[in-house]
Amino acid sequence: MKILLASSEVHPYSKSGGLADMVGSLGKALAGAGHRVGIVTPLYFGIRERFSGLKSIQLPLDFPLGVHRVRGEVWSLDPAPGLTIYFVDQPGYYQRADLYQRFLEEIRGYVRLADELGFAGYCQPEHHLQIEGFEANNHPGMFSLFVGQHSRRMKAGIMGYTLPTHNPVRVAEEIATLDHMLKGRLYVGFTRGYHARWVDSYAAVKGVGATTPNNAKARDEQDSFNREVFEESLQIIKKAWLNDVFSHHGKHWQFPANGGSAGHPAYAAYGKGMDATGMVREIGIAPHCFQSPHPQIYGGFAGSMRTVDFWAREGGKPIVLSGDLDFCETLANRYTAVANASGHQVAKEDAIAWGGFLMLTEDKNRAAQLMAEHTWFWDKWFIPHGQRMPNVLIGSAAEITDRIGAAHDRLKFNELFLMFGQGHLEPQENSQELHDFINKVAPKFSVKAPDGTLV
Repeated sequence: MKILLASSEVHPYSKSGGLADMVGSLGKALAGAGHRVGIVTPLYFGIRERFSGLKSIQLPLDFPLGVHRVRGEVWSLDPAPGLTIYFVDQPGYYQRADLYQRFLEEIRGYVRLADELGFAGYCQPEHHLQIEGFEANNHPGMFSLFVGQHSRRMKAGIMGYTLPTHNPVRVAEEIATLDHMLKGRLYVGFTRGYHARWVDSYAAVKGVGATTPNNAKARDEQDSFNREVFEESLQIIKKAWLNDVFSHHGKHWQFPANGGSAGHPAYAAYGKGMDATGMVREIGIAPHCFQSPHPQIYGGFAGSMRTVDFWAREGGKPIVLSGDLDFCETLANRYTAVANASGHQVAKEDAIAWGGFLMLTEDKNRAAQLMAEHTWFWDKWFIPHGQRMPNVLIGSAAEITDRIGAAHDRLKFNELFLMFGQGHLEPQENSQELHDFINKVAPKFSVKAPDGTLV
């Protein structure tokens, strides 16, 4: 029998939900049973680049659509005996500029809802060159300003600037400016960068590259170089925040460059940093941070004791997304001990922020579907980068309450960091999950402050 299927998405070529898996599996099963199967689907951006076997079948399309005519082409691929995928190539529909607009519209809705419900902050990471669409967030500062524009009370969280790809003085100045624009509704994290394609392309120091958990475990040269640049960059940022003017002469960065820069009469009359010979020997940023002395610093997703020691010395709070409470407790105790030895008095409840990926549903079958969706996302994107799947908070409100309660009893944390299905689950599902968490889980652990924030 000849069978023709049509679908807006087909795994592994395109996917935003379970439909792609179903159609892809059905096509293979029918072809395996001896049928001749074709599947018609859009040729989305990036498919041709990822699947080099596509060929044009020389079938031009020309159809009336309202008062206009729409033209396109058809490309094909034969992934299995008896199975052909027909890709409809129409860039005006399937390689659209409005996809990023849809992303922004969804974020706007989540931010407004989270602000209304009482969440303390809304965070995004930094990633570039994301033509596949998995983590399309190009600029942490601009994104945080977007969050601030669409919220009244809630803070924007940068999680975070990937320091080996930035000039640290510029980052210090940008964060300070953003802190003023948001009038202190800001906290900031810093990361090292695990995604080679964009970290290598954006490297701020010649030769520095991405590092993965495997690099870190091996303590190889690539990881060491990345760590050196990262740690020196954070120290420069703090110098810029905490001093009117400063200089830095490190292994990877020199400020001012080359020991000094040409001066100007106004520097001597109205500023600082120029010596008697007319050379600039120190620089400073303007403005300094709105918050004193600067926004709260977080360590993005700490997983090693070396990283914990660094954040303890530098006053950054690690975010730990692990369900291994023995490991979490060891990490928190280590952080507290090193912080106290470094002159930062830290109570146990302030040692770490704990959390995981939220999958809240009262339906067991839906829980299995959610886990499958998130596992697909992780397997296809993060695991090949060397990342591990984070702690998963899955189940009913009662089950998730018990999980959080058990972790809190051990760790005493006062901040809960939750990831949710932004981008790969439907907006109404995500919004309902945020509602349910605030109404069914959060009251067990928190109360609303006068400004509406759950604390």
